[in-house]
Amino acid sequence: MDPVTLSVMSAALAGIAEEMGTVLVRSASSSNIKERRDCSAALFDAHGRMVAQAEHIPVHLGAMPESVAAVIALGPEPDAVYVLNDPFAGGSHLPDITLVSPLALDGEIVGYACTRAHHSDVGGIVPGSMPAGSTSIWQEGLVIPPVRLDEDILRVILANVRTPEIRRADLAAQAAANHLGG
Repeated sequence: MDPVTLSVMSAALAGIAEEMGTVLVRSASSSNIKERRDCSAALFDAHGRMVAQAEHIPVHLGAMPESVAAVIALGPEPDAVYVLNDPFAGGSHLPDITLVSPLALDGEIVGYACTRAHHSDVGGIVPGSMPAGSTSIWQEGLVIPPVRLDEDILRVILANVRTPEIRRADLAAQAAANHLGG
């Protein structure tokens, strides 16, 4: 690829990632995402290599490739959405929920759109899901391994949080941002 085309493509992909972040912030319900902007967005190629990122939270972006790799290991379906927060599968801490969306062209996965956002509650022993005295990950809240996000999984997540409607809205905002990335 010649340098000019490479520069144009790089700027275009970075612009898409930035726009994903803007959609996420503007359509979210919680103050963590809407006001604090505790979220990130990125695009990955078909092999799970990051090709573009928005300038958001660096710790999110550093761990995102592992989350995408965890989804790739599942043999993802095109146009599905996968959810996870498991620190042993590329998550950072439980309140940071990641959505990974395989992007398909003619039925073949050509890349992934990924967003990570800090949700203000994922269950656990205290509101906010960040107990200072915890001795176990399960005290922090619901651990979500990489799994396809469908209505059944969404019901499980929402049944384990104190503010289900806000969680539903924030997850929908993440899904919309991923859709835009596609």
